[in-house]
Amino acid sequence: MLLSDGTGRFRLAKLAGGLALLALVAGCQVRPLYSTGGDTGGKLASVSISEADDRVEQQVRNSLIFLLAGGAGEPQTAAYHLDLNVTVRNVGVLLDIKTDVPRAGRLVVTADYNLAKIDTGETMASGRRSTVASVDFPVQEFAKLRAVRDAENRAARELAELIRADVAAALARR
Repeated sequence: MLLSDGTGRFRLAKLAGGLALLALVAGCQVRPLYSTGGDTGGKLASVSISEADDRVEQQVRNSLIFLLAGGAGEPQTAAYHLDLNVTVRNVGVLLDIKTDVPRAGRLVVTADYNLAKIDTGETMASGRRSTVASVDFPVQEFAKLRAVRDAENRAARELAELIRADVAAALARR
């Protein structure tokens, strides 16, 4: 009797469609877009980073250590080594036409990196990343020095995030 009228068939079709949709959705996985996923988090935490030569390279290194280990610090036993070389340069300095004094500019922070396995020396990833930070040059000398340092710090943090993404992608492929 239930299947003899049109509403019973419609309800049965809805139930079958709902079960099919539920079975289809059950196979899906939901993961955060920027998650470390799988064992990549453990691999990231086992990356050691070369010592820094200057202040900006130290800022990049500190940010990378924090990002790779999730705030846990440097690894005791590292499986991978990241060789890092950071350079800073001023480009595009705008001069005041009347006084010929710099008023604004851009700082370009560039890093060359090489990620290798410690036990075999095999290169996992290498490359060059750059970030640009805008800076205003105030009239006061201390304010000018502080503005440059703040721009270097901003660029260093951004550069560390880019390198972390590259390292995570390289380790996820293995």
